[in-house]
Amino acid sequence: MDESVYKIIDLVGTSTKSWEDAVSSVITKASASLRDLRIAEVKDLDVKIENGKIAAYRARVSLSFKYEKE
Repeated sequence: MDESVYKIIDLVGTSTKSWEDAVSSVITKASASLRDLRIAEVKDLDVKIENGKIAAYRARVSLSFKYEKE
């Protein structure tokens, strides 16, 4: 039986275009330094407001990846 352990971290991505782009930026950046990403779960969505307008979309994303002993 192959038993695995996964670590979960929360990251926040931002975009001036959309929440989807904010989530995509999290996954793109995380995949550059983390191996074996498995699941991305969007936890919270919010916006940054400046002068009464949306300045940025923000997404808090929980990422899981295979834990490997260093």
